[in-house]
Amino acid sequence: MTAVDTNVVVRLLTEDHPKQAAAARSLFAAGPIWIAKTVLLETGWVLRRLYGFGETAVRDSFTKLLGFENVHIEDEPSVVAALALIAHGLDFADALHLSSRPAGAAFASFDKSFVSRANRAGASKVSVP
Repeated sequence: MTAVDTNVVVRLLTEDHPKQAAAARSLFAAGPIWIAKTVLLETGWVLRRLYGFGETAVRDSFTKLLGFENVHIEDEPSVVAALALIAHGLDFADALHLSSRPAGAAFASFDKSFVSRANRAGASKVSVP
């Protein structure tokens, strides 16, 4: 198994650097790949800020990664839950923070807009302290 860094995932998804994109495709085709949640978090940021991806495009890109049989994602249930929350107006980072909390735990944020979106999405126990 090979764990990959953000830049490998970005090259695979954007194909903006032909040589590195080819190397990323070869790596992903060669065997099992492990992707940390932190790599996904950073990849989402890079795709939005540097490549202009919207949240839907980020979600679609990560869904594509999850579809590869040989790709293993750290805490996949939380990542899948976060991707579902994007459809309700949350960005990937906030959705991942929320979905990664322990079962039954409350979630506090001073970001009133985030709390409102999370509650509209059906998340429980999300509030402003």
